[in-house]
Amino acid sequence: MKTAQQLIAEAKAAIAEVTSQEVQAALAHGESLVLIDIREQNEWALGHAKPAEYIGRGVLESQIEARVPRNARVVLMCASGNRSALSARTLMEMGYTNVASLAGGFRDWVASGGEVAE
Repeated sequence: MKTAQQLIAEAKAAIAEVTSQEVQAALAHGESLVLIDIREQNEWALGHAKPAEYIGRGVLESQIEARVPRNARVVLMCASGNRSALSARTLMEMGYTNVASLAGGFRDWVASGGEVAE
């Protein structure tokens, strides 16, 4: 059996992580990427990254294919970067080829001055 921390560590070792500053710079330069917030609906409602789309973690696998092509650049965001790392690994298993987790999550987005919508 594995602990949650072990699963998260394994996921982070297998996926790419990007910083809030990297995502903000890519968006500012007009690069094409889909930022997806996978937090719970109540977390999203309290505030979210302005350019993010919402797909909750619980329905990510069932909704992603209809909304985002497998070859799109996808960055997943949660509160701290753990749920998004697990989800990035899952999307890789589903055939998404350019997926990353936002290191530090929404907390880092806010701390780095990322635009927030309410």
